[in-house]
Amino acid sequence: MRVLVTGLGDIARKAYLPILAALPELDVHLATRDLKVLHDAGRAFRVSHLHANIEQALATATFDAAFVHTATGAHPASVQLLLERRIPTFVDKPLADNLAQAQHLVALAERQATLLMVGFNRRYAPDYAALRDTGASLILMEKHRHKQPDTPRRVVFDDFIHVIDTLLFLAPSPVQRRTIETHVEHGLLKTVTLMLIGEGYTAIGTMHRDSGLDEERLDVIGNSVRQSVQNISQTTRSAGSECRQRRGDWTSVGRQRGFEAMCADFLLAVREQRPTRAADILSTHALCEAVTALADAQLRD
Repeated sequence: MRVLVTGLGDIARKAYLPILAALPELDVHLATRDLKVLHDAGRAFRVSHLHANIEQALATATFDAAFVHTATGAHPASVQLLLERRIPTFVDKPLADNLAQAQHLVALAERQATLLMVGFNRRYAPDYAALRDTGASLILMEKHRHKQPDTPRRVVFDDFIHVIDTLLFLAPSPVQRRTIETHVEHGLLKTVTLMLIGEGYTAIGTMHRDSGLDEERLDVIGNSVRQSVQNISQTTRSAGSECRQRRGDWTSVGRQRGFEAMCADFLLAVREQRPTRAADILSTHALCEAVTALADAQLRD
């Protein structure tokens, strides 16, 4: 399978290329406008097919699939270019930093009958995936940042989106009601809290951008059991007594954080010619837009 990887920033080099370059069944091509980064990545991952940009790559070869790791602002143009050529496409979250563009690209994927997948790695992280369908009545997720207030749209679509998508992934039934609270100071989003309520459960996600530490915690509570995951790597199960479990010493970060399973699922979906899961993509981006709209309204008040 010939695969194009475009955009070779930090996430591509740390999370994706170590996985993709190690798969013998893949013929990997790299593309980025930064020639130094391009050649450094080629050497580091032993990839010989190097292209100065995505357009050059598409003019040079045909591809069975593509991974898009460019900056968020460049996602829509790159994804559209690939979908127009009916190339199954994986893109880092978010698909776009606004709902309208996300809807346009999902509609294009459906018209082209071409797979489009967004990289929500927490759906594939083993400690998170194990908490799905456990009958929980309360889901709590915290994701905080140290001294990182930022504009609402950037905070929500680039970071809080993980909280939103994880809550939707773990929710045992459709969301019936929602509550959103944001706190904006001097044009910067400092805190955001989202509550989702459905039949038999409440899911709460919160983020503080001026916290004392970068950290993430997920708690799932129900049926006399509380299961907690700290920083996607250490799980505690409490059912009268507490039992702690951490990842094995030889478990790779890519496996623990879900990147290995996510890449494998996308490549399998390409082979099986699966359709785009439009509802999953758009429900997450729609909630991001709703949170952003509320924070932006505070800016205008």
